[in-house]
Amino acid sequence: MSKKNSSKAGTLVIVESPSKAKTIHKYLGDDYIISSSVGHIIDLPKSRLAIDIGNDFKPEYITIRGKAKILNELKKQAGSVNRVLLATDPDREGEAISWHLSNALSEKNSDIKRIEFNEITEHAVKEAVSHPREINMDLVNAQQARRVLDRIVGYHISPILWKKVKKGLSAGRVQSVALKVICDREREIDNFIPDEYWTLDAELARKGKTFRAQLALFRNEKIRIRSKAEIDAVLENLKGKTMTVKDVKVQERRRRPVAPYITSKLQQDAANGLGFTSQKTMIIAQQLYEGIDITGEGPTGLITYMRTDSTRVADSAILAVRKYILDEFNNDYLPETINIYSNKKGAQDAHEAIRPTDVFRTPDSLKGDLTRDQYKVYDLIWKRFVASQMTPEVSEVTTVNIEAGEYLFRANGSRVLFKGFTAVDKTDKSDRSSLPHLAVGDEVQVHGFFPEQHFTTPPPRYNDASLVKFLEESGIGRPSTYAPTINTLVKRYYVTRSGKQLVPTILGKLVNDIMGKHFTSLVSIDFTANMEDRLDHIEDAKTDWKKMLHEFYAPFKVSIDQAEHNIEEMKGILDVETDIICEQCGRKMVKKLGKFGFFLACPGFPECRNSKPLPLGKCPRCENGDVVKRSSKKGRGGTFYACTNYPTCEFFTRDNPAEKACPRCGRLLFKKIIRHKGEKLICLNESCNYQVDLLDETQPANGSGQNANGTEQQEA
Repeated sequence: MSKKNSSKAGTLVIVESPSKAKTIHKYLGDDYIISSSVGHIIDLPKSRLAIDIGNDFKPEYITIRGKAKILNELKKQAGSVNRVLLATDPDREGEAISWHLSNALSEKNSDIKRIEFNEITEHAVKEAVSHPREINMDLVNAQQARRVLDRIVGYHISPILWKKVKKGLSAGRVQSVALKVICDREREIDNFIPDEYWTLDAELARKGKTFRAQLALFRNEKIRIRSKAEIDAVLENLKGKTMTVKDVKVQERRRRPVAPYITSKLQQDAANGLGFTSQKTMIIAQQLYEGIDITGEGPTGLITYMRTDSTRVADSAILAVRKYILDEFNNDYLPETINIYSNKKGAQDAHEAIRPTDVFRTPDSLKGDLTRDQYKVYDLIWKRFVASQMTPEVSEVTTVNIEAGEYLFRANGSRVLFKGFTAVDKTDKSDRSSLPHLAVGDEVQVHGFFPEQHFTTPPPRYNDASLVKFLEESGIGRPSTYAPTINTLVKRYYVTRSGKQLVPTILGKLVNDIMGKHFTSLVSIDFTANMEDRLDHIEDAKTDWKKMLHEFYAPFKVSIDQAEHNIEEMKGILDVETDIICEQCGRKMVKKLGKFGFFLACPGFPECRNSKPLPLGKCPRCENGDVVKRSSKKGRGGTFYACTNYPTCEFFTRDNPAEKACPRCGRLLFKKIIRHKGEKLICLNESCNYQVDLLDETQPANGSGQNANGTEQQEA
C-alpha cells in the first residue's frame, strides 16, 4: 500500500490508488514517501442513515471497515515527515477524500496541503508539488450535499419498498430517473403499431457502368407507397418508360473533425464501436490515467483525467499535436489556426478533454505494453485527439435526378478529394459510391426494378451509449455518475442486458410504477437536472449546501409520509405458484424473484428450505431436460444457461433465452445478434435450426416459422 524510501523523507504524498503511487514515485524520487489510501478511507456507515436531519443535516463519518490499518499507517507516516501533500483525483469526490484525510491526519502533522494534476506526467506532478493549496471547501460541500441528498432519498424510500414490496430493493435519485427513461421507452415499443411501406430501386447503366437509383418523387411530390397493390401499380406504369437524366448537381462538401473526448462521448464510442459497457470503459481509462508499465520507461500515465465535460486542451498539448501532424503528414493537413471547440451548456470545465499525455506515443508503439482492451481505448482517445486538430475532409457529392414519365428517381455518389482528418485512421472505411459520367439529357438503360417491403420500426431500446447520451443532454448526473448508475440498475435486477440493449425487468417496471405514482417530482427529468445545477452552484459558492438540503427535504418528507400510507401492500405479488412439485415435501413450488432473477422455492420455508433454478424451457439437445440459468464458480465467468441433466447432457450457451418455445420443435428459443443481420431468435436444436428476425417475431405468430415474405428463415 505504500512505498517508503527514507525514514527522513521530508514529504508524504497520498494518492488514491497503489498504481498511481507507483507512477508518481518515478517522478518524485526517494525524497518523498508515496502512499495510497486505496480509495475512500472515511465515509458514512452503510447500516443506517447517519444524517442528523434536525442538526442541519450533519453527516456522521466513520472509518470504513477494513481501512483502519491503512489509516493508522498513514498517521504514522504523517508524523514522521515535515509536510503532507494530498494528491487525490481532481474532482469533487477527490477533494472530499482529501478533506477526510486532512482531518484524520491533522493531529500528527499541521502542514497538510492539497495538490492536483490533470495528467500523471513528470512536468504535471512536479508543477503540482511546487504549487500546493488549501482544501477547497466549496468542492467538498458540493460533494457532501450530493452524498447527503442521495443518502436521504435512498434511506427513506428503500425501507418503504422493503416493507410494501420486497426486501432488498433500492431507489436512488439519479438511478430512478434512468430507470424511468428505460421503462418509458419499453412502453413505447410495446404500444408501437408498425406501418407497411415499400421502396423501389432501379438498376441502371450508362456506357457499361451500372448504378442504382431510388424512386423519390411522383408528379414533383414525395411519394410514399403503402401496399403491394400500390407498388404493383407503379411498376405497371413504369413499363416501357424511357429514363432520362433531368439534372446533375455537383457540390463540394467539407466535413470538420470533432472535439477531443469528454467522458460521455468516450463511453458512447466505446459502447458503439467496441461493445464495452460504460463501467468497463471507465475502468480501462482509469488504468491508462494512473499508469502503465512501459518498456524502458517504467510506470507511465498515458492519458489525462478521464472524468471531464470539457473540450479544452492545454496549449502545450496543442503545440505538440501540431508538430506531430506536420511531421507525419504535411502542411495541407494542418489548419492555419488551431481548432477550438465550445463546451456544452452547463459544463463545469474543471479539467481538460481526455487526450494522450504524449501524442508521440502512438497506439502502435505501445501495443506490446498494453492489453488488447487497453490498446483499443487508447487508440480511440489518441486518434480522436490528433484528428481534432487537423483540416477538414473534402468530398465531391453528386446528385442525379432521372425522369421516367411522371416519376423521378434519384442517385447519389461521392468521392473523396482530400482525406483531411480522416487520414489519421488508416482503417477508415467510410461509405463511398461513384457514378458514371452523366449529363442532362442522357438516356440510361434499365436493367431491372427491385421493390422492397418494409415496416416502420419502434424506437430502439436504450443501450449504454444512447442512455449516457440522453443523461448528458438532459443534464442528469455528471461524468463520474453515468457508469455507476447503469451498473446499479443491472446489479439490482431492475434492467437486464439483451446483447447491448438495456431491458427493464418485471421488478424494474414495478419499482418504476411506484416511483412514478408516489414520488413524481423525484423522477422528473427537469427536477433532477435542476438539482444537478444546484450542486454546481454550491461548488461555485453561489448556494449554501445546508440551505439547499432544507429546501429539498421539507416537500420530500411530505411525499414520504403520504407514500407510507398510500402504497398498497404488494408482498408476494411477484410470487407465482407452479405445477412443479417439491421433491422434499410434496408442496407445489413457487416462482420467486431473488437478487439475481427468478428461482423456484418451496412455500414450506423455513421447515423446507428446498430451492433450485427456474426451468426456462425444453433443452435444445436432450429429450427430458430443461434449460436453467447458472453462474460459474465464484461468479468469475459470468452467467450462462445449461441443461438440468448436466453432465449427462452437455448443453451450454451464453446466448440469452427468449422466454418462448420454438414453433417448429417446441424447444426453448434464444436471442442471438448476428453480424450484419441484427438480432434474431434462433433454435439451438441442431435438427431444427429455426431462425427468425426478432422484429418479425413481434407480429402475430402463425406457427409456421415464416417471415413477412412467407419464406422460412433457416440456417444453411
